[in-house]
Amino acid sequence: MAEASRIFYGMLIPRFSQTLHQLPQTGLPLSLPQTAHSHGRSVCCSISTSGEPRVAATESIPWGCDVDSLENAESLQKWLSESGLPPQKMAIERVNVGERGLVALKNIRKGEKLLFVPPSLVIMADSEWSCPEAGEVLKRNSVPDWPLLAVYLLSEASLLRSSKWSNYISALPRQPYSLLYWTRSELDRYLEASQIRERAIERSDDVIGTYNDLKLRIFSKHPDLFPEEVFNMETFRWSFGILFSRLVRLPSMDGKVALVPWADMLNHSSEVETYLDYDKSSKGVVFTTDRVYQPREQVFISYGKKSNGELLLSYGFVPKEGTNPFDSVELSMSLQKSDKCYKEKLASLRKHGLSGSQCFPVQITGWPMELMAYAYLVVSPPSMEQQFEEMAAAASNKTTAKKDIRYQDLEEQALQFILDSCESSISKYTKFLQASGSMDLDVTSPKQLNRRLFLKQLAVDLCTTERRILYRTQYILRRRLRDMRSGELRALRILDGLKNLFK
Repeated sequence: MAEASRIFYGMLIPRFSQTLHQLPQTGLPLSLPQTAHSHGRSVCCSISTSGEPRVAATESIPWGCDVDSLENAESLQKWLSESGLPPQKMAIERVNVGERGLVALKNIRKGEKLLFVPPSLVIMADSEWSCPEAGEVLKRNSVPDWPLLAVYLLSEASLLRSSKWSNYISALPRQPYSLLYWTRSELDRYLEASQIRERAIERSDDVIGTYNDLKLRIFSKHPDLFPEEVFNMETFRWSFGILFSRLVRLPSMDGKVALVPWADMLNHSSEVETYLDYDKSSKGVVFTTDRVYQPREQVFISYGKKSNGELLLSYGFVPKEGTNPFDSVELSMSLQKSDKCYKEKLASLRKHGLSGSQCFPVQITGWPMELMAYAYLVVSPPSMEQQFEEMAAAASNKTTAKKDIRYQDLEEQALQFILDSCESSISKYTKFLQASGSMDLDVTSPKQLNRRLFLKQLAVDLCTTERRILYRTQYILRRRLRDMRSGELRALRILDGLKNLFK
């Protein structure tokens, strides 16, 4: 279902407006009203191999293919071979996991280097443009790599066969599996219980803000190079969907981000630890296998230690329940506005980049120390105001403050607060999962019905796995509180016995 490599560092969109004006990290991207007017001008480029005009892209993406298309993928493989890709031990086939994937053609040993995609067949920020004037304008305006590559992809795609990358672009999915393609109503309907909904909305807003920045500062000033019928919100969403699901960072090339044709047909498995990088000795992008593969067996790569929600966010799939050891759920916790020290606690949190409502990742094996520190702050009485700063610092992952703080007198209250937050979240998941069986999916179009059934199933799979983690957390908290209270009860009984003895 998801064909992608993986960015191994943070996957944040560098906002173009922040690059130009150094906006604060908390600033929202500039949003402008979107208008649809055509300038009616042709694109003037000094390079044109066949004289083909750029294609108009107004209602749907006219390039790419169905995600399971083997014909386009095989054409890509042929073109890559003709363009310098060495003979491979893998081939593209239709597979059970990922629809298309790379399958071993012969025995592959553990520790073997595969792929060898030369830099000339890798798309990076310094790749040559078919329309060099467009690239020069973007670089002159210091556009960061992410939006630069998004525009590059659109520029090359719109040139059809005139572009060197036409075979690659025609093998990309016309509609990437990504939450960027879920409507707001679909996110609200299917992911109401999961915190990944907020991440999806934030990501979509970032993409819209980045597009509006480019449109305001560059596209509108150079309509001959960036006509709106090609460079519009719909096509920009497509290009960012491709980047989110396929862009990789190559540590041995100074951390440059890149699209690696052929390699991005590899599907993900949480059981492997291998990843892509540039190999200086062979002068190509490779990955080193961490296991043996037999002929006809699908070869996998890791997209990173991601939760099921993060995999759905970028790649559009959810692993089977219990198969992802890195799975986690975001647990939401909030200060109580009725708290006598609400203002003081909120000020301490904000000083360390936190807010009055915060989410923390909880895994099946436990929760982070930052979550416990946040809980301490929430339940702490006015008499502990001098410790608010220490608690807020420990709750932030952006500071080097001591994390493993412990307040014995607050332990029971903090654990109870976490349990209450956990049970509140569980009730939301349960409500959705109970209602999903009778959810109204009646639509006139069979294609739209299939889409909604697909989205609903993804949401059910995600919510089931996230609730499973919360159930485990609930069990641990209840047991710990029970042991704590029974211990206190025993201590009280001993104390009462001593009192009676001395009487």
